[in-house]
Amino acid sequence: MSLLRNLLAVAVVAGLLAGCGSSTSTKKKSFDTQGLRAPEGSCEVKPSRIGLAEKIRDIDERNGCEVENAWRVEQLGSIAFSQAATMNCGMAHPLKRWLEYEVQPAAQKTFGESVVSIDVAASYACRARNNKRGAKMSEHGFGNAIDIAAFTLESGRRVSVLEGWRGDRDERRFLRGVHEAACGDFRTVLGPEADRHHRDHFHLDLQNRRNGSSYCR
Repeated sequence: MSLLRNLLAVAVVAGLLAGCGSSTSTKKKSFDTQGLRAPEGSCEVKPSRIGLAEKIRDIDERNGCEVENAWRVEQLGSIAFSQAATMNCGMAHPLKRWLEYEVQPAAQKTFGESVVSIDVAASYACRARNNKRGAKMSEHGFGNAIDIAAFTLESGRRVSVLEGWRGDRDERRFLRGVHEAACGDFRTVLGPEADRHHRDHFHLDLQNRRNGSSYCR
């Protein structure tokens, strides 16, 4: 009887292991990767030289989502992040440049004070664009994008994309100005005018298009 119990236990364990193996190998993707071009893993400046950042283990989920030269960034220059952002090394310098040379001057000109932090809505995420099943994989899946929902000023005033895009004159001027300026540093810039998916944040990425073009809306 004990021998029978042992044989049954072995069979159950083997079945579980086989089941795990098959589910991993046949895992379905919720997105399409055809035609996507992964970004280069190199970067101009190490994120740790321009902010509070640390190198983390590279990501490869074996389904198209991968971040080569991955970093965890909590702050760039004088601007803190509401939550740490996981990104490829090449994203940090353009983001810092935009924050320092476009966002800060615009905040000083419009509000008379600096931005001290940004609300990070998303960074690395292995998903389809706009979370639409079957769509192309998002640049978030390469750690090649960041979503910003709001800017907080020294006084504690929070300027959100959702409320400020059509808010008072100063907030409209600031948000529309920094949105337009981002087109110089990023390949894709999306905001409330793009579609309903971006009504509450700015999406910035460095999509590696074959023709090197940019798309800003």
